[in-house]
Amino acid sequence: MEAKTKDLWVFVETNEDGSAKNVGIELLTPGKDMAAKQGGELVAVVIGSNVDAAVEAASTHGADKVIVVDGPEYKGYTTDAYAIALCTLVEKYGPTSMLIGATNNGRDLGPRVSCRLKTGLTADCTALDIDEESGNVAWTRPAFGGNLMATILCPDHRPQIGTVRPGVFKKSEAGEAKAEIIKEDIHVEAKDIRTQVLELIQDLDSENVDLEGAEIIVSGGRGVGGPEGFEPVKALADALGGVVGASRAAVDSGWIAHSHQVGQTGKTVGPKLYIACGISGAIQHLAGMSGSDVIMAINKDPDAPIFDVADYGVVGNLFEVLPVLTEEIKKARA
Repeated sequence: MEAKTKDLWVFVETNEDGSAKNVGIELLTPGKDMAAKQGGELVAVVIGSNVDAAVEAASTHGADKVIVVDGPEYKGYTTDAYAIALCTLVEKYGPTSMLIGATNNGRDLGPRVSCRLKTGLTADCTALDIDEESGNVAWTRPAFGGNLMATILCPDHRPQIGTVRPGVFKKSEAGEAKAEIIKEDIHVEAKDIRTQVLELIQDLDSENVDLEGAEIIVSGGRGVGGPEGFEPVKALADALGGVVGASRAAVDSGWIAHSHQVGQTGKTVGPKLYIACGISGAIQHLAGMSGSDVIMAINKDPDAPIFDVADYGVVGNLFEVLPVLTEEIKKARA
């Protein structure tokens, strides 16, 4: 389809209570700059039920306009209802580009919408920009197993769509709510929603780990040696008021649940402090944590690649270093 405007849209996903998920608000940060380069406005799109909180968050974090679709059929995410609503909006307003968070729902919604609109989609992006020569969005994502980064353009079809990993960008400081609120009355008949959520069951292995929202993460890798090796990692995380992360090697070995995994096939995080314990620093892991404000590495191999990205490094046995570090932190906080 042809773009009717030069606007950039950010899909702001909502929680069950109608509040905004972090990733949608995070994407308003790069979206503001990208929209300006495109010569358009930054538009947040909120779909859900009783979403006043999400609308307020989008309005105070930089959106020029907020398009709202609010209805009981959007209470829980379903592919059909959300895809119909979003495609209807795109066909009406014609944005030139759209950002969607690479959550479980976003990874489902993005491809469905792009297929219906007959346009392309770049998945799991870790960097965004506007190509100076063409004016197209330059989507950057890991490729070939994470061994290199590819930059992808979509020159011939609109809107340009990409899913972006949570935690890649920082939320801006909330300001005054200045966005124009546009309410759209789009309802989807029950017969057009082919799936229905009957019950939500908590993942007992998840331990309610919020890696993407954590300010401090202490991660363990192959160097912890086994499930028991995460005990000093957890002790340090508790002392710092942080959460426990892990590399793919530790998760694949069954030492800790996948919900703790940081990296290309796990969560992308951007905490204020990231402590990597016994993690070598494979590019797949770096793709998930290199956006941290401060990185500290603890590894007995002085040539480990993790030291190339670390702000602070300790060459030593993590089982000797972590207890001392934990004890000193406890003393300082006593």
